[in-house]
Amino acid sequence: MGDVKVIGVTTSLFCPRVEWALKLKGVEYEYIEEVLSNKSPTLLKLNPVLKKVPVLVHDDKPIAESLVILEYIDETWKDNPLLPQDPYERATARFWAKFADEKCVSGIWRACKAEGEEKEKAIQCAQESLAFLEKQIEGKKYFGGEEIGFMDLVVGWMPFWLDFMEEDGDMKLLDAQKFPSLHEWAQNFIQIPLIKECLPPREKLVNYFQVCLSYLRSLGNKHP
Repeated sequence: MGDVKVIGVTTSLFCPRVEWALKLKGVEYEYIEEVLSNKSPTLLKLNPVLKKVPVLVHDDKPIAESLVILEYIDETWKDNPLLPQDPYERATARFWAKFADEKCVSGIWRACKAEGEEKEKAIQCAQESLAFLEKQIEGKKYFGGEEIGFMDLVVGWMPFWLDFMEEDGDMKLLDAQKFPSLHEWAQNFIQIPLIKECLPPREKLVNYFQVCLSYLRSLGNKHP
């Protein structure tokens, strides 16, 4: 199996998916908390290009970017596969994962920080992206079917992190009536013991999102 380490940040939307994947695979690992305001020499050495978390280190070999890490984990440890075996279904899962990270995350942050006349428009755009995910989960327990898979881990931040974003952004995005299937999935996903193990303390997220929101609003139209 080899030595496995995860370098991450507790409050990150992207780091828990790596831990969830390892837990689903039954892989033991060491978790190392990073401080992004004062990046460690270890992080800068292991991810010198992007200087970001998460980073997976397997047998002293670093892998960066959470979606890449998920695929590496799935290919390295074969038990409890995350991606479908069918090539078309695998490609589809990759497409929606990329969509979720690039469109949904940025759209929700944009709606969170928006004020005044821009607020309603930003909320509408974010919900248009969520509507695509709603269609992907309709009639299914998980995005991949009956078992937790790749897409569930990718959007797994929503059931917990989104509550804080909605509260700090003074908005409601994941409405149960508008997105019944996605809302039901979120409620079920967050109750899975393996998932709950990696959730950060609520007080940490409260402080994190308050700081993030103040920072984003200070940047005007820019977004992460």
